[in-house]
Amino acid sequence: MKRIIMMVLRNLLFVPYGWFKLCYYASHVEKYTEEQRYSLLKYIDGKANKGGNVHIDVYGQENIPEQNGFMFFPNHQGLYDVLAIIEACPTPFSVVAKKEIANIPFLKQVFACMKAYMIDREDVRQAMEIIVNVTKEVKKGRNYLIFAEGTRSKQGNQPGEFKGGSFKAATKAKCPIVPVALIDAFKPFDTNTISPVTVQVHFLKPMLYEEYKDMKTTEIAQEVKRRIEEVIREYTQI
Repeated sequence: MKRIIMMVLRNLLFVPYGWFKLCYYASHVEKYTEEQRYSLLKYIDGKANKGGNVHIDVYGQENIPEQNGFMFFPNHQGLYDVLAIIEACPTPFSVVAKKEIANIPFLKQVFACMKAYMIDREDVRQAMEIIVNVTKEVKKGRNYLIFAEGTRSKQGNQPGEFKGGSFKAATKAKCPIVPVALIDAFKPFDTNTISPVTVQVHFLKPMLYEEYKDMKTTEIAQEVKRRIEEVIREYTQI
């Protein structure tokens, strides 16, 4: 909370304009292209990060597929995760997130601009509908991000269990799976400090359909987690 307050105070002149524009875009998503909406998010995100003493180190940007229609699968550390990846990624993407965070101010508007899906983990039917819709959209060239853990690990840089069901849309769409390793992404919003912090975003080499087509979704989940953990171990003291 302290860092969010600092982000606002250090951008006091920009906040009214930025908030109005974000809310307007969120309420009129069909008036703007995905590129226009994403560009606004990156601009606001950059202002917030600068004001909040948050620096993003990006690795492996060349691993982001040039052709749209792929899916990111990062480890899930905190409320800041998506904002870190927005700054790090030049290519627009959308998100499948849990409904519990759907009404958090600012994140609500960000997800609206991204035309994100908010999933109810207790509603199997709704979850299946989202998988079907995401599959269709990825096939048409939209990019998506899903947290395979389903919830924040709450163990710092130690990922939790990656669930096989999270990969169903990717296997049905036969799209590239891009593992993303986040390091220290829990620090900006999930620790009570305003000290300068550096968040690392590592885009790993994509898993193409030919590589995973004969694997079960649980096996894909284990492999994606393994690759992410390997990078985390390399860049931290875990």
